[in-house]
Amino acid sequence: MQIPINPELTLRTITLEDAEAVFALTDHSRDYLREWLPWLDFTKELSDTISYIEGCIAGYEAKSSLSLVIMFRDEIVGIAGFNTINNGNKTAAIGYWLGKDAQGHGIMTKTVQALIQYAFDELQLNKVEIRAAVGNTKSRAIPERLNFTTEGTIRAAEWLYDHYVDHVVYGMLASEWK
Repeated sequence: MQIPINPELTLRTITLEDAEAVFALTDHSRDYLREWLPWLDFTKELSDTISYIEGCIAGYEAKSSLSLVIMFRDEIVGIAGFNTINNGNKTAAIGYWLGKDAQGHGIMTKTVQALIQYAFDELQLNKVEIRAAVGNTKSRAIPERLNFTTEGTIRAAEWLYDHYVDHVVYGMLASEWK
């Protein structure tokens, strides 16, 4: 599956063939990503990325998640998608990360816009949610820029290597997007 955004930017379903490129991107951006993502210490070898992708494929087949590579100028620059899809409640949680060298091009804002449109138009969901650590201003800027509603803060929501971080919860309803 592909979601074209513009001539330079496309989202497509992650495949096992992407493992080397995704691992290389992760490894290259490791220190940068580690500040806010808790899984970097568990992604030390190519086999870890292969296992991750196998989980992504299983989630896609079960219709419980959707993981996409972000292609910018024909190169994988990050991952985005729906970490969870709850078909019963018609909700999804968006997650995303971008390699350090791809920052500053508006890639993630356009990516999240495309995901929201896909959620409401194709998946017929009623709500999408984004959670981000309180101190992660770059990640929080995306839902704020896209006029999500701040729904609250979850205390000690995530263990980040040696401490807990609180998460701000953002929500967008289908009726608000249109």
